[in-house]
Amino acid sequence: MDTRLLHTFVTLARTSSFTAAATELHLAQSTVTVHIRTLERDLGTRLFDRLPTGALLTDSGRRLLERAEDVLDAVARLRADGEDTGGQVVVGIPESLCAARLPAVIAALRTSHPEVDVQLHPAGTKGCVEGLRAGRLDLALLLEEEADFPDVTSERLAVEPLVLVCGPGHPLAARADEAATTGEVTWTELADESYFLLEQGCSYSDELERLLLAVPGARPRLTRFGSMDAARSCVAAGLGLTLLPVTTVAEQLRDGRLVQVRGPRFADVPVRLARHRRRWTAPATASTTTRNCHGPSSPTPA
Repeated sequence: MDTRLLHTFVTLARTSSFTAAATELHLAQSTVTVHIRTLERDLGTRLFDRLPTGALLTDSGRRLLERAEDVLDAVARLRADGEDTGGQVVVGIPESLCAARLPAVIAALRTSHPEVDVQLHPAGTKGCVEGLRAGRLDLALLLEEEADFPDVTSERLAVEPLVLVCGPGHPLAARADEAATTGEVTWTELADESYFLLEQGCSYSDELERLLLAVPGARPRLTRFGSMDAARSCVAAGLGLTLLPVTTVAEQLRDGRLVQVRGPRFADVPVRLARHRRRWTAPATASTTTRNCHGPSSPTPA
């Protein structure tokens, strides 16, 4: 059996769309259709129901899916048997970790394993999980308290302390120096402020939004950004507040471009290493995780 047919089948099963599968596989949609029809003819059963809402697996399709994934993993193992531990490893990672933590790790990896080419793919939790399921990512780092996703397993590596910050010209900046006499900023006060947070799917930004909206009479003004730099710049200009890992604002706190808000404390957010639960781990990926992703010390606040 042509394994290309199985690859097309698995992709269509995940996307439920001939158009999306064709785009991901860099094929014409007609080619995807031919692959599926050929596979159905070879197996003597219908694998998908073609509906206006998309392509849905039949009972036969669901039974085939796990076996097809096992076959594709077995093929990947066979191809790797004749290779060394080199190769490309694609890692999904939140922007905050990519900017603050990964450069030193990648530099160390290039010294210890020059044959491994690590490609970083900035993405939030949703994008990372989808990338692992689709096979676009080999590994992912998640900033999540828990990571209970089907087909994805994770292990806790470290924690990132969080800090609520504002610009030096913001009214709450003065309260930072006066906290001993005026008291810390309360949730009621925070619920009336403007915020520049990372996009939906950022676990700690989503949690802050939830806490703010839970305050009776809350009227926070929330703006979401896909860029950490954009959020930091708006806050430094005095336009509002943001919640970010300490490592991403340590330099700005030291030179006075940002000020820590003396208010509620936020729990450290865990850093988790995630991978597909059933997919085989290639040698290059194993080298990356064994030598560089296990046992990092927990970062400490600035």
